[in-house]
Amino acid sequence: MSDLPTRRDEAWRYSDLEAVAGVWPVATRTHIVAPGETLVLPILIDGDADSVAIEDHVIEIGAGARVEAQVAVTGGRLGRVSIAVKLGAGAHLSLAGVIVGGGSETHEIVTTVTHAEPNATSEQTVRAVLGGQATGSYLGKVAVARGAQGTDAVQSAKAMLLNRTATANLKPELEIYADDVKCAHGATVGELDAQALFYLASRGIAPAEAKTLLLRAFVGGLFGEDTPFAAAIDRALERVL
Repeated sequence: MSDLPTRRDEAWRYSDLEAVAGVWPVATRTHIVAPGETLVLPILIDGDADSVAIEDHVIEIGAGARVEAQVAVTGGRLGRVSIAVKLGAGAHLSLAGVIVGGGSETHEIVTTVTHAEPNATSEQTVRAVLGGQATGSYLGKVAVARGAQGTDAVQSAKAMLLNRTATANLKPELEIYADDVKCAHGATVGELDAQALFYLASRGIAPAEAKTLLLRAFVGGLFGEDTPFAAAIDRALERVL
């Protein structure tokens, strides 16, 4: 049995380690994407209030191949998705992630994206909505190897706090050992726009409905409206408001 994680490991610093202990160890799911192929990988964690779910994925993307990863963590005492990706020459990764948490839930998306060869591209977009005493974390590392010239990598992480007792931990990170690269990252934590709420109220929209509309707009566009993700996100937003 592998050792339990500790808070000395940055990837587990904000986690619910008591909950982790109940399901440890966790099997790793490996995905090999052949050169030129495309993989769509949907991952949804939407358990009941006491559930603990941890998914650990390793993805190797061959030359010129593409992966579209869609991740939503919307329920459970602890929901955690960890993804380690290695990109071949000219490969592409697109990752869209949504976290919605309330109560005392802990939800996490942790990524390590390694640009191992030239001219690969990656984009990660994560949005979090947190209420109650929930903790939501996005820890994303992009590592550009020596010789991986022409790398183009982007990370965007934003969190919306519904009250001051919720906690967001957003940490995009770059580790670059090549000089001909384009890498950008950004992270912001904010609250609902009071002026937007006032505007909607002036149009006769009830406060709860107005908040829901704004939050749907905040996370909208990452997934299609007719997917299981959309239904799970709507249920989670109704729960945390």
